[in-house]
Order: sequence, then structure tokens, then C-alpha cells
Amino acid sequence: MIIECCSQERSYSTFYGLTGERFCKLNRVWTDSFESAFNTYYTTIHRYETNRLRNIARFFGHLFATDSISWMVFECVRINEDDTTSSSRIFVKIMMQEMMEGMGMKILAERFKDPDVKRGCQGMFPMDVPKNTRFAINYFTSIGLGVITEEMREYLKVGALAIVEFRDTHYRWLLFFVNLECTQIDHGTTTSYARSRLLIFLRCGLGFIGFRLVFS
Repeated sequence: MIIECCSQERSYSTFYGLTGERFCKLNRVWTDSFESAFNTYYTTIHRYETNRLRNIARFFGHLFATDSISWMVFECVRINEDDTTSSSRIFVKIMMQEMMEGMGMKILAERFKDPDVKRGCQGMFPMDVPKNTRFAINYFTSIGLGVITEEMREYLKVGALAIVEFRDTHYRWLLFFVNLECTQIDHGTTTSYARSRLLIFLRCGLGFIGFRLVFS
């Protein structure tokens, strides 16, 4: 009821955030209820028009900034191209900006580095597929929170170096076999079967490296 009343105001009123904070600190039952409500509202936020979405986002931003509810509920938030909608991205943007205003950028960034919080926010800061990592970096940077993307940027940098090393290693092996084949041809020791096997190997190797070049 508190969240619904808050969402229907023309503009966000801190009265609702303070009320929610007070309830959470009075009884754990209210904390659990608001944590469950966050999951529900986030997954259905695309159903709300912009003004209601904005008020709900600022309400939950206040609860997070004051530690009224656990940050582990961020488990339901996944920042990538496939799992977000325009509404959910706007929701997270407004909520995070509300948190930044309440906590300050430095404290907010430090809080996201906390080991327990990091476990709950793995979906927000994906480091599984480079495509998702780049999407999250671009998203947070665009909303003025680039400082919290430092770890993801380091992940991409290390991953890029590993890929370069991987490619160089495979190129060296391919060049080795090409030189070996040329040497054997010069001496007339290569059979047609060996040549065909080597040709298949070279094609597969070059195709695999080409695939990595395109999709990495």
C-alpha cells in the first residue's frame, strides 16, 4: 500500500521513503516484505507508466541508501542487452541516482566492492561474456556511474591480453606446420594423405581463429 500510494503521487515525496525506512527498522517482517516487493516491482516495472516508475525507483533507492533492506535483493537485476528493457534500465538509473544522492559516489562505489554485496550483484556487473560486460560498462557510464565499472574494465583488459596471446600461439603453430609441409614438399616426402590431413588441420585452425576474431 505504501509503495502504491507513493507511485500515484505527481512527484516523489520523501515522506514515503522515510515511512518505509521506519517500518523496516521497526520489524524484520516489514524488511522481508519490502525486499520481496522489490523483486516483484522490478520484474513487472514495464507495466508502469513513467511517473509511477520514477516514484517507485526513488522509493527503493532511499531504502537501499539507508540500509533499510538488504542489497542482496539485487540478485534479480541483470544488466545486459537480453535481460533488460527500456523501462528496467530507466528504473535502475533513477534508483542508482537516488542512492548516489543519499550516500555519495565514494561510499556507493566502496559498498559495491564489499564481498557480500558483490555476490548479490553479479548480474548487475557481469563478467561472464565480454559482450555483457561491455554493455554494463556503457550503461553505467552513460548514467554517470562509470566509477563503479573499474573492475569490469580490468576484466576486459586482462581478457583481451589473454585472447591476443592465444591467437599468437595458434598462429605460431600454424606457421610451424606450414613450414614443415613446405619442407617435406621440397624433399618429396609428403604423401597425398598427409597433405590432405594437414590441409584440413590448417583450415580448421584458421577458421577457429577467424571465429574468435569476429566474436571476441
